[in-house]
Amino acid sequence: MIVPMKKVSLIVLGDKKAESLSQLRKLGLMHIEMTEGVSERINELKGQVSMLENSIFSIEEKVKKNKEVKEVTTAEAVQAAEEVTALAEEKKAYQAEQIALNTELDRFKDWGEFDPESIRLLAENGVELSLYEIPKAEYAALGECIKTIALSETKSAVKCLVVKSDAEGEEEALEGIKTYRVELPKMSTAAMKERAESINGLIDGVDEKIVSYAGYIAGMKNAVKAYEKEIEFEVYATGMANETLSAEGENNVSVAYFTGYIEAENVDRLKQAAESNCWGIVVEEPTVEDNVPTKLKNNKFVSLIYPLTDFLNTVPGYYEYDISAWFLAFILIFFGMIFGDGGYGLLITAAAAVPIVKSLVAKKPVSPMFLLVGLFGLSTIIWGTLTCTWFGLTPQQLPQWLKSLSVPVISNVYADKIWYPFWTEGKVGLTTAQNLQIFCFLLALIQLLIAHIKCAITNRKSLKVIGDIGAAIELIGMFYLVLSFVVSGEVFSFGLVISGIPVGTISIVFVAVGFLLSFVFANYEGSIIKSILESLVNIVSVLLGIFNLFSDIVSYIRLWAVGLAGAAISATVNELAGPLFGNFMFMILAIVLLVFGHGLNMILNVLSVIVHGIRLNTLEFSSHLGMSWSGHKFKPFEE
Repeated sequence: MIVPMKKVSLIVLGDKKAESLSQLRKLGLMHIEMTEGVSERINELKGQVSMLENSIFSIEEKVKKNKEVKEVTTAEAVQAAEEVTALAEEKKAYQAEQIALNTELDRFKDWGEFDPESIRLLAENGVELSLYEIPKAEYAALGECIKTIALSETKSAVKCLVVKSDAEGEEEALEGIKTYRVELPKMSTAAMKERAESINGLIDGVDEKIVSYAGYIAGMKNAVKAYEKEIEFEVYATGMANETLSAEGENNVSVAYFTGYIEAENVDRLKQAAESNCWGIVVEEPTVEDNVPTKLKNNKFVSLIYPLTDFLNTVPGYYEYDISAWFLAFILIFFGMIFGDGGYGLLITAAAAVPIVKSLVAKKPVSPMFLLVGLFGLSTIIWGTLTCTWFGLTPQQLPQWLKSLSVPVISNVYADKIWYPFWTEGKVGLTTAQNLQIFCFLLALIQLLIAHIKCAITNRKSLKVIGDIGAAIELIGMFYLVLSFVVSGEVFSFGLVISGIPVGTISIVFVAVGFLLSFVFANYEGSIIKSILESLVNIVSVLLGIFNLFSDIVSYIRLWAVGLAGAAISATVNELAGPLFGNFMFMILAIVLLVFGHGLNMILNVLSVIVHGIRLNTLEFSSHLGMSWSGHKFKPFEE
């Protein structure tokens, strides 16, 4: 369930803000809502956090597995981070110098070994040489006034030395080719190579020093958490609204105030704290305009879904529904159907059982995540048993007792059999694949009916409930239309009559009547006329709703289709590996192929669960509930 909340406003003396927040944090009851504050202290703390996080990254980049842990204080962790930061900056400087050297070496790679000092010595002795790289055409057009020594030549340019001679016209000619002059490097190419090599050693030395701080990682992470708590405190302290109250003949009094939310059951505790600390307090019911946080509270079994919803970051709004129990129930079914293979279920269950057993032996709490994974494995085993699907093996390869555990109408053992419903009198029937499709659509009908029943219960005191009943009736009628259009138009024909009941005709009437009731009452807010007008205004989306309802039911066929694809991959892997077992030399290759093929298939199935299985809960089911998952978690201000 969604825990009831109260909206609380607290008023404290302006000079008691820090003290009051400290007391409030010790209580750990209130989710504070306010404008974020700004101060030099916050910026300073954020800078410290950034430095610590960068230091952690610098160390972890070099240390993949760290067994050393040092017990350090926050101050020691910060000091270590400062030293790591200085080392990281030193490393960056070396790397920048190395890049510059490599750029210079690349620039002079076609000039051979080169020493600018020799050019300078010649200049001191009256011989001025300059380096030029001139296009061939312009080099050929140089006059006799310029003396050059060609060093190398490519298809497009000539590398040469120009000897300054003060000949007539030389200055003008040099001015024309000055753009091709090559600037001398600061050191010789040999010195640059030597320096680049030495920098590699210096960088390695810096890396070794950084690695020596590996034991400080845990302390740095704890320091980050401590600073984040301090930032939170400063944000709240500086974000409080302030007012100055004055009265004639009295000194002005500064007060600060803020609002937040608290669980209804904890209001009395907060009132007691307010009385003890001389706080002003106003408690009121939140309204739909308020941004009320959401806290979910369920029994231990239903709470197993929380690791998944936390991973998805899906939080219902405060005024929406808590569908945790239904989410868990249906995702277990969807997971089993998408994986579809009892053998895979055994592997998943075994993988979850190892950490569960370890925790039990060590008398530690078992992680809900492993329990959830174990349930997923059991669900897959059950579905694999019902359909007789084990590691992609054919029914002929499985023992008889496994076959006998399966349910015939959906079992692979009877994949080639035709099942004749009693009303067809043996004339037309359904295949096993069609039976599985019907099961998928039955799941759709059940889940979506649950959504409309929940809506009807919520609106039971309003005529809007008639609209919800109409939507449920329309859903039932549409279910039969889906069977007719998608599964079999012969078995589920529009003219079908069973025991004198015109099932096909009734389904069409249900769609029409349900649509009419929904059209009239879906938007009811005290006036039927206004509700009808609202539907008329949105007539396009209302009419499209009929087709959306059809597609919502049909979308559940993805459970069968994805499961079928996974089964096909399993069978293909077995077919490829099977012949290799006939030769001892190829047996290892066959095992590798089986492990890789089935492992890849399981990974694809996990992605399919996320894409398809979760979608049916968070989109199709939730849209019929009117949920937008617009909530945010209740996070009390606490130590």
